[in-house]
Amino acid sequence: MISHSTEIRVRYAETDRMGYVYYGNYPTYFEVGRVEWLRALGLSYKELEDSGTMLPVLNLHVKYIRPARYDELLTLITRVEKWPGTRLEFHHEVLGPSGERLTLATVELVFAHTDTGRPKNAPDSVLNAMRPYFPEGSAE
Repeated sequence: MISHSTEIRVRYAETDRMGYVYYGNYPTYFEVGRVEWLRALGLSYKELEDSGTMLPVLNLHVKYIRPARYDELLTLITRVEKWPGTRLEFHHEVLGPSGERLTLATVELVFAHTDTGRPKNAPDSVLNAMRPYFPEGSAE
């Protein structure tokens, strides 16, 4: 399992009239988590795209437990628990300022060729960066 933590401060524009983070903004938070997860592994999403690989979202499942509010400092934990093939599954957890769980999500992405959009296997750069966290190579 590979886990990475990122802090996000709730901006006013991300809230609704009640002062809560608008539910549609959470996928943007999850994207920040994924990009920072890759960066922590020494990878760049931009470099992946420049080398011919994109990661479009295939599935998104979100469970909203408690609301986040304007100006709160949130902790976004992003985990990968399974070795990727053509798909990469991220588990996200949003924690409030006191460490309380606010939101859970699973986002499944597919590795795809940037020129055709067709699925492809995970590139070696991603597999090599993940290998130290999965000692059996491709074990789940």
